Amino acid sequence: MIYVVATLTIKPDSLAALREAAMPCIEATREEPGCIFYDMNASVSNSQRVVFVEQWKSREDLEGHFRAPHMKVWREKSAPLIESRKVEIIHPERIETL
Repeated sequence: MIYVVATLTIKPDSLAALREAAMPCIEATREEPGCIFYDMNASVSNSQRVVFVEQWKSREDLEGHFRAPHMKVWREKSAPLIESRKVEIIHPERIETL
């Protein structure tokens, strides 16, 4: 089992647009093989920070997620709204950063 913590810094006043772009992807991702948990959280102390927290059965399931058609749509719609991102994949024995 692995966890993913993806921290995004978004452009000012773009949270509503980001949520709108994310919801179809979130709903589709929750139906993917190997997805145990997938959620988006907006920071209460920083209006430009959004954190996705995910739990997957395996790294292979996560790789399938990266290739999913709804991820391509999400990347295209969210790109203009994101200033930076950090993705950490937490394995039992190590942390991988993308």
